[in-house]
Amino acid sequence: MAGLFNPGTPLLQIVLRCVVIYLVLLTALRLTGKRQLGQFTPFDFTVLLLIANAVQNAMIGPDTSLVGGVIGAFTLLALNYGVGLLVTRYGLFQRELQGDPTILVDNGKLLLANMRREHVDPNDVLMAMREHGVEDLAKVQHAVLETDGTISIVTSDTPVMHTRRRVRRMRRTL
Repeated sequence: MAGLFNPGTPLLQIVLRCVVIYLVLLTALRLTGKRQLGQFTPFDFTVLLLIANAVQNAMIGPDTSLVGGVIGAFTLLALNYGVGLLVTRYGLFQRELQGDPTILVDNGKLLLANMRREHVDPNDVLMAMREHGVEDLAKVQHAVLETDGTISIVTSDTPVMHTRRRVRRMRRTL
């Protein structure tokens, strides 16, 4: 029962290990591309589970105490909250952490170079078109791979809404 609350690893070391692993995984996931984050295949999900198991020991070390696990979890949640603040509230590192949307279809034509760079299969675009109720590629003005890995479809008959002025005004007030 004493091992339940007495950490076997110094708490500061657990925090430091969690910070390092978090930053390494954040960088690795960012480098693998947006599509990897948007929709997991069974292979992606398997890799995610194995990575979680592989880094557990690197974060907590030999510590199996309740306190060590809570400190590790709290550290990861705090890091995630902090990165979220940097990105949304202050805009710091937004482009580096989230990336930019990528156009996959322009005026009914697949942009194969962009699709290869983002590791998107043409069938993924066709599936997104079906999900949006679009049957013909010629009707797609733009298909955009968003920063969260989803594919947005804009058809040629979609009305254009200009919001630039309103957005600029909002930025000045923030």
